[in-house]
Amino acid sequence: MSGHSKWSTIKHKKAAQDAKRGKIFTKLIKELTVAARLGGGDPEANPRLRTAIAAAKAENMPKENIERAIKKGTGELEGAAYEEAIYEGYGPGGVAILVEVTTDNRNRAASEIRHIFTKNGGSLGEAGCVAWMFEKHGLIVFNKDKVEEDHLMEVALEAGAEDVRDQEDQFEVITTPGELEKVKAVFDEKGMAYEMAQVTMVPQSTVRVEDEKTAQQLLKLMDALEDNDDVQNAYANFDIPDEILNAVA
Repeated sequence: MSGHSKWSTIKHKKAAQDAKRGKIFTKLIKELTVAARLGGGDPEANPRLRTAIAAAKAENMPKENIERAIKKGTGELEGAAYEEAIYEGYGPGGVAILVEVTTDNRNRAASEIRHIFTKNGGSLGEAGCVAWMFEKHGLIVFNKDKVEEDHLMEVALEAGAEDVRDQEDQFEVITTPGELEKVKAVFDEKGMAYEMAQVTMVPQSTVRVEDEKTAQQLLKLMDALEDNDDVQNAYANFDIPDEILNAVA
């Protein structure tokens, strides 16, 4: 089981349960704004914006909120000047962690990220210390009890997916970032229900964490990072067995 997808699934379920919709909307608005600023306001010509719009719609963000965020990005409306940054470090058990930040105050963000790592048994590293362990991909996750493997493999590869991976209780469909929406649309058309679909950073190797205390501390660190207003995404290469994950998550 790859830690990044399991953690993403946990986040996905928590977001639906813990009423942090305001925080979710804040992160989505930042992504819409930055995507529009960097690539323009036309989603047909801007894959990143197209993905951001799909994510916002999946969270039932009102259309006017989406349009306003895009206009702030293109300069049609006044808005905060966001900049992006990546922080890298290690968590408990030597797990590699990559943090994507979108902030209007880089110094504040750096200080808060460092504090979160230190407080939760981790350490912030130098630029490049773990980024090489991750590759950007589209990721679509299916629960095994919702889909038949041969059928999933056939549909996924015909739709243009790169790979289908067996991860214990889940299947992961891997795509290029640019092909995610196309592959997802094929699954939607065929009524194949997936747990989540997003562009993510996939680790090339994982660190197995079998100690319950270490796993608990690691998940606490990840949760604290995700809860920070400036953090858009936090990725890790942990591999926690199901029985331990279920006990501490």
